[in-house]
Amino acid sequence: MNCDGVIREISNYLDGELDVTRKQHLEFHLATCKECTLIIDQTKMTVELFCNEEPVELPQDVRSRLHETLLRKMKEKAV
Repeated sequence: MNCDGVIREISNYLDGELDVTRKQHLEFHLATCKECTLIIDQTKMTVELFCNEEPVELPQDVRSRLHETLLRKMKEKAV
């Protein structure tokens, strides 16, 4: 596995959803890649930090801009 593979699988890895073989490949890569190890550690700490927090209500203008941006991105990908 390479750095791109780690990034693609980070959520599955942290959620414990990787099959044994992919997990072994990912962990082998982490043993030799400080950058990916840092990304995994920082992501894990971020999830732990916000996991027990109450959801924050986005202001309506921020929510509207987010939805508009997501719709635009989805349309660009569809083309």
